[in-house]
Amino acid sequence: MPKPPARKSKGQHSRTRSDHATELAEDYVEAIAEISESQGNCRVVDLAARFEVTHVTVNRTIGRLSRDGFVETEPYGPVVLTAKGKRLARMAAERHAVVLEFLLALGVSEAVARVDSEGMEHHVSEETLDAMRRFLGGSR
Repeated sequence: MPKPPARKSKGQHSRTRSDHATELAEDYVEAIAEISESQGNCRVVDLAARFEVTHVTVNRTIGRLSRDGFVETEPYGPVVLTAKGKRLARMAAERHAVVLEFLLALGVSEAVARVDSEGMEHHVSEETLDAMRRFLGGSR
C-alpha cells in the first residue's frame, strides 16, 4: 500500500510565495548585469529580446525594480544597476552557477541542466545550496 503524501509544513507555502516574489527581480538584475558586461550597457530592447516579452512588460518590470532601488534609468536611456541591484545580481548568478554545476555533476545533460537551473535557483534554500557546494567539493 503506498504511503500517504507527507503533510506540508506551515512555512513551506509562505517561503514558496516569497521565492516567487523575488524571482522576477533576480532574473532581471542578472540579465542586466550580463548584458551590460557583454555590450557595455543594457537597454529595454535588450531585455525584451532576452525574455521574449514586449517593451511594455519590460518597462513595467523596470519601473518596479527602480521603485525598489535595484536599477536606475531615464526614458530611452540604458538600464543601470544600483549597488543594491549589483549585489542581488551577484547573488543570483552565484546561486545559478552552483545549481547548474550540481545538476551537471549528477549527470543531467547540459541542455536540460541549463533550463532546470533557471527555475531551481530561486527556490533552493541556503542549507540545500551549502549541501550542493559540499557535494561539489567546495569549489564554489
